[in-house]
Amino acid sequence: MIRRRTLLAGLGAGLALAPLPGGRLSGARAQGAPTTIRMGSLKLIHSIAPSFYERFTPEGVRVEVVPFESPTECKNAVVTKSVDFGTFGIAAATLGAAAGEPITVIASTCNRGMAVIARKDSDIRAIRDLRGKRVAIWPGSTQEVFVLERMRMEGLSVKDITPVRVSFSEMHIALARGDVDAYVGAEPGPGVSLASGVGQLVEYPYGTEMGALNMVFGAHRDTLSERPDLVRTMLEIHRKATDFAAGDREAMIAMAVAKLGQKREALERSAPNVELTWRLGPDEVRQAGAYARQMLALKQIKRLPEPGFIDTRFVDAMGRA
Repeated sequence: MIRRRTLLAGLGAGLALAPLPGGRLSGARAQGAPTTIRMGSLKLIHSIAPSFYERFTPEGVRVEVVPFESPTECKNAVVTKSVDFGTFGIAAATLGAAAGEPITVIASTCNRGMAVIARKDSDIRAIRDLRGKRVAIWPGSTQEVFVLERMRMEGLSVKDITPVRVSFSEMHIALARGDVDAYVGAEPGPGVSLASGVGQLVEYPYGTEMGALNMVFGAHRDTLSERPDLVRTMLEIHRKATDFAAGDREAMIAMAVAKLGQKREALERSAPNVELTWRLGPDEVRQAGAYARQMLALKQIKRLPEPGFIDTRFVDAMGRA
């Protein structure tokens, strides 16, 4: 098992990855030295694109996918250069940037992918029915901000519920045991609850100005300035893998079954609620701004991230190409 705290910081200086004619790479790789890119990824179906990277990796490059349990862990690995790139929620990225960490969002990973689920036998049919209930929420997550905003729109606040700290991977189990009445989860958890008959859908919480923004693709600020060729190479791999998985739902489900260990019927319920994407355009930037302002209003951050926290130069260039 890879020990995240002992991963080497970065890949070492000078390993530029500019593709040359014939698929060769510049820098050390052209002389036969191996080049490895470390990519942090969450164990969720909406972070499944890195599992397809291998088939789109150019000659002379190897992408090592490092799994993380929580978005914050993955974001921290990028900040400390334990990994070169990472996928995590917009919440983790915004928290880090607002605290002055050198994290930059350079692409998207997934929109949607979240749901509010209640016990099948409960009387919870809408967000307003959460009043007085035990609700599993992962603190500091994207899902937390979304559900708190939906609750505000329905005249509720966090004081009207009993929030219970539960990790995404444990939410379905907590619901099945009766430890909580509902949860605000990340796929494939909701799909598992729905397919097993344990849970019922309350809402996909996308009806706010934050839209369906969820997971993003981040890098250390130094990587963008010092190793732009590496960024371009990695994002090209990410684009191709994402487009492939998004266009072949059967392949996406099969990979998720293999990597996540979930039953196919559960993942088939999850897949329609997962929008894999690499694009980071004006709509996503606007939604991220709304998200940051919401976090500020909730006092989850003390200030807004500095300009440049979201850098669309690389995805803009890919889009034009």
